[in-house]
Amino acid sequence: MSINKLSNIIKSLDISNKKVFVRSDMNVPINEDGSISDDTRIRASIPCIKMLLDHGAAVMVTSHLGRPTEGIYDEKYSLYNISQRLSKLIGMEVPLIKNWINGVSVNSGQVVLLENCRFNIGEKKNDEILSRCIASLCDIYVNDAFGTAHRKEATTYGIANFVNLACAGPLLCKELDSLDMIFNNPKKPLVAIVGGSKVSTKLSILKNLSKKVDKMIVGGGILNTFMYSLNLPTGKSLIEKNLSKSALDIIEIMKLRGADIPIPIDVICSNNCNQNSISYNKNIADIGDDDMILDLGPASILILSNIIENAGTIIWNGPLGVFEYEQFSKGTESIARSIANTEAFSIAGGGDTLAAINKYNIQDKIGYISTGGGAFLEYLEGKELPAIQILKKKLL
Repeated sequence: MSINKLSNIIKSLDISNKKVFVRSDMNVPINEDGSISDDTRIRASIPCIKMLLDHGAAVMVTSHLGRPTEGIYDEKYSLYNISQRLSKLIGMEVPLIKNWINGVSVNSGQVVLLENCRFNIGEKKNDEILSRCIASLCDIYVNDAFGTAHRKEATTYGIANFVNLACAGPLLCKELDSLDMIFNNPKKPLVAIVGGSKVSTKLSILKNLSKKVDKMIVGGGILNTFMYSLNLPTGKSLIEKNLSKSALDIIEIMKLRGADIPIPIDVICSNNCNQNSISYNKNIADIGDDDMILDLGPASILILSNIIENAGTIIWNGPLGVFEYEQFSKGTESIARSIANTEAFSIAGGGDTLAAINKYNIQDKIGYISTGGGAFLEYLEGKELPAIQILKKKLL
């Protein structure tokens, strides 16, 4: 990846006493009482901060949290609890600084957390005046927030235009290196697993992956639309009939490359979809008008698990059934465990995917778990992420 890396900057420059502005992604889930329900993203940001502290930098870190109204302080979106958790994790006090735009007092070997950057007017619109103001606070800008790399905002993009030195932090580098390896030099066969309720939300991903992968396993409502496009019975399942031609086009793209989308031979159905629904297994040909397809069947799971077990590289985004309900969770669980048990390199991302990984406790069995939701999806679509684009322009 042709961008400046913080690790290389530290090797070549003395950053002691340098003011460093770090854009992290600490947009963590918050409980109703304001407490943090999952601090994964906070923990992921620590290596970058410690790297800078170990080399004597004066460190300023900021992040967004939720979607506050710009220009209005709202305690609900304050980073106060994050500063407290960060202090415990790092083992030193991390003061929370409010109203930081016009200046920050921070010493060498100290780290401060700057209040929610989205409180600042012009953050989301990448305002030039705001970007220049933020850039004036530091000597070095570090982007370590892959989760916001698809956003062209003042702290993810604008600031990089006006600092002398801009680079990527270790978390961002690790994410990009993992993604680059998958698309540029994957061990074959390359298998993609794409689940979710609608083709429309994943259409660009499906099209992009269809040009690259050897096999693409589809599940959830996405599978239903593909089945419909092949004139297979789908009962009263969730289908996007208007996208059946797109599904056929994707199948044809893969067929011409010698690749394919394996279609299940059996599925788990019900007459409705809730926690009390009665589930039953049906062969595809036996699906009736009153059936809803809600998960993969056992015979299909065996076939798909075999594909995964023989893969060289795996991309996973999205559940393969309504896994929130136990009776419709076997497909997602079985595929998740197959990924965990394979020797293939795997990368997984997306909110529902992470929920499944946590549910089945296989975090340490996935090669790389992406911290970026929207950014991960846009990368899979083949889009160039603005925050990466600007770092490329700032290459020394």
